[in-house]
Amino acid sequence: MTLDDLIDFYQTLDVDRVARFAEFYADDAAFKDPFNDVRGVAAIRRIFTHLFSQVAEPRFVVTERVVDAGGAVLVWEFHYRMRLPGRCDAQVMRGVSHLKFAADGRVANHRDYWDTAEELYMKLPLLGPLMRGLRRYLAA
Repeated sequence: MTLDDLIDFYQTLDVDRVARFAEFYADDAAFKDPFNDVRGVAAIRRIFTHLFSQVAEPRFVVTERVVDAGGAVLVWEFHYRMRLPGRCDAQVMRGVSHLKFAADGRVANHRDYWDTAEELYMKLPLLGPLMRGLRRYLAA
């Protein structure tokens, strides 16, 4: 597996391809993002299966990469539509994945960094106005 293969996997990921995570992730791989902290391919698959039930038309686009001998950092955009009543407009969430690779080239550790307030909470109907107001209040 190459980094290009992994990026292609994410950029073409759909609900049917979630089963292929074991090709790209070590059996005991760790995955952490603002909402999840799991270990093992089955747990990672559950996160992405859940993702497809929560949003419509999800699509990852990797915009940058930084690579060294044991890992990589991928800068990405996640395009989707909300599955909330009255909210079907296109959304974009931006983030970064820090990857460490196992000896066989598969991902051993995957840590996602993204701003939950800006990229998610401010876009929700009830929390959005409160979060935007708080942001204005705290801004210099």
